[in-house]
Amino acid sequence: MNLSSPLSHTVTERFLKYVTIDTQSDPASDSCPSTEKQKDLGLLLVDELLAMGVKDANLDEFGYVYATIPSNSAKKNVPMICFCSHMDTAPDCSGTGVKPIVHKNYQGVDIILPDDAQQIIKLLEHPDLKNQVGNDVITASGTTLLGADNKAGVAEIMDACYQLINHPEIKHGDIRILFTPDEEIGRGVDKADIKKLGAFAAYTMDGESAGNMENETFSADGAKLIIRGVSSHPGFAKGKMESAIKIAGQIIAALPFELSPEGTADMQGFVHPVNIEGHVETASIDFIIRDFEDEKLKAHANVIRNIAEGVLKNFPGSSYELITKAQYRNMKTVLDKHPQIVEYGMEAIKRAGMEAKLCSIRGGTDGSRLSFMGLPCPNIFAGEHAFHGKHEWVSVQDMQKAVLTILHLCVIWEERG
Repeated sequence: MNLSSPLSHTVTERFLKYVTIDTQSDPASDSCPSTEKQKDLGLLLVDELLAMGVKDANLDEFGYVYATIPSNSAKKNVPMICFCSHMDTAPDCSGTGVKPIVHKNYQGVDIILPDDAQQIIKLLEHPDLKNQVGNDVITASGTTLLGADNKAGVAEIMDACYQLINHPEIKHGDIRILFTPDEEIGRGVDKADIKKLGAFAAYTMDGESAGNMENETFSADGAKLIIRGVSSHPGFAKGKMESAIKIAGQIIAALPFELSPEGTADMQGFVHPVNIEGHVETASIDFIIRDFEDEKLKAHANVIRNIAEGVLKNFPGSSYELITKAQYRNMKTVLDKHPQIVEYGMEAIKRAGMEAKLCSIRGGTDGSRLSFMGLPCPNIFAGEHAFHGKHEWVSVQDMQKAVLTILHLCVIWEERG
């Protein structure tokens, strides 16, 4: 089969079905998956894979979907590769009752979402829309996120499976499939069975613009600042009370703008308070700390520590404790040891007819942690844009290009095997 020829894609139909299934994850839950409803999509995917003829497709107790497309190559030494996407959607915006809308033959105008006319996807704010003129753009209706992050990736992998099974002339080695829960709350591979996967390399399909491939992520720490103040009856508090809540407020107010998410870009790291709770006697602030260089994480934590110490000079009866915890690390450290994994990805994008662009992510993916678990895993575009909000969108044509990229990757690994 000539992969430059048009395919009978199923990616759009699959995507439109998947986004209507609510799979929002919950950071307040300790279970795995954090919400049982994520298994609703997992069960559907297993059923579809079994119907295709993928005999070992299964959903485990933790909500992970595993499947294998056996090699059809005469070569015996083709490395097994894995394609991975996450099934959950972000807790930042509702994923209940998603109504996807296909805007056919998009003509470069602002898109007003019908269920809330105040929700407008503006061309000026979404520059990649300029590349979508003539394409079919999919949005939500205005009251929910769309779920392209990462159901676009799920649909693309599923369509690629369909193509591989229905076109045996596409030669490939063993292909493993992994769909994960809870990526959006940082637990996407907590229960992933790397030994069960058995792959040499993996690719997450969870990136943005068509043609992009990402081999570098933030390194990430979490931090909790605990403030212990002095409680007193408010009617008799003069000279006695040292409110932990007010101390926390002063610490947050003193954080430098140039070290905030809204004040940084490109390769700059940040310190970001994400939650505060407490009362007069005790308060706590949760932070996420991010940078591309591991050694800078400690320096960023020291910014919090120095601010806390400076504020507390005015509260002699109070104290603080700063606890930091590693979350994930820059996958480039691992991928640089296996350059062919990224090289083959870039070649696949080019063969799919796009200009390949190697990028860094101001964030993390399942691939960040998979790489350090022994499965090197860069990230390939899925076509998703404006994720975690009501303005999320993806185009049919970009999803199809992602499918073609997956297929070319399978071919390249077989050729070089």
